[in-house]
Amino acid sequence: MKTNESKMMKAVVYDRYGAPDVLRLAQKLRPTARKGEVLIRVRATSVTAGDWRLRRADPCLVRLYNGISKPRRRILGHEFAGEVVGLGEGAEGFAIGDRVFGSTGFGSGAHAEYLCQPADGPLAHMPDGLGFEEAATAPVGALTALHFLREGDVGEGDRLLIHGASGSVGSAAVQLAKAYGAMVTAVCGPSNTEAIKALGADRVVDYSRTDFTKTGERYDFAFNTVGETDYSECKKVLKSGGTYLACDATLGDYGKLLLKSVFGGRRIVAGVARETKEDLLRIRELLAKGMFCPLIGQRYSLAELPEAHAHAESGHKRGNLSVKVA
Repeated sequence: MKTNESKMMKAVVYDRYGAPDVLRLAQKLRPTARKGEVLIRVRATSVTAGDWRLRRADPCLVRLYNGISKPRRRILGHEFAGEVVGLGEGAEGFAIGDRVFGSTGFGSGAHAEYLCQPADGPLAHMPDGLGFEEAATAPVGALTALHFLREGDVGEGDRLLIHGASGSVGSAAVQLAKAYGAMVTAVCGPSNTEAIKALGADRVVDYSRTDFTKTGERYDFAFNTVGETDYSECKKVLKSGGTYLACDATLGDYGKLLLKSVFGGRRIVAGVARETKEDLLRIRELLAKGMFCPLIGQRYSLAELPEAHAHAESGHKRGNLSVKVA
């Protein structure tokens, strides 16, 4: 029996773990909003580090969550913006036609024309005047940065070093830390220094010319956003009593965290960021006030997702990679 074409949607799927070429554009059955859910017509999404790591099953522990031999969740995509086109029973706070943005958390599924999300999850109305591609690239990096800055208790007058300041999390952290009143030193490559200065960093260190661990500067916080450094390196620039923040912590970092719990030493904040509606509403407020604007490096279409994945995986992307869906 033929499926009604109006019930179908375009989505990028993958049937096995591997390189970007495992991704393919396909027709899938459009989801239906269940109790407490909102059905969203996705207008824009992005490619995050979480997307390519799931696609590659890197690290291998990903398989315990997403399937040992092949992926259980075949549609990637962690952040989105679009329009509400359906409401499940009991879904409150939204109406048909609302422009919304948010994060899927561990659920994925945003690399498609339609997506269902819990109304009480990290989902919010878009600020007036914000485009879909800008809104779609705001949640993940900003929610991650907000989590670690808050867990570290970064505040007015604190000296903060951000390593990997030109990435999704790093570029958000620069802006959020400035909103908190911190003094920000940003470490990035030469091609990104001007862009990061424009985001408000007080000082930008070009890692190709200067080793930030040998400048003699000391900070209250060192934020590792890209996994290109670790606690052993960053502790060299921390004041006594300083805090190391790591959203992309190494195995060595977790080892140091365990030792620190036994023997003491500088504070370490690592792990996975929690994503909540309350935090997304805080990000929405900053977007509306112009205190945060996601940095978009390159733009792609849904059919160009393999290229976007390859670029994200290269380790040389600037800010966020936006993907226009419709």
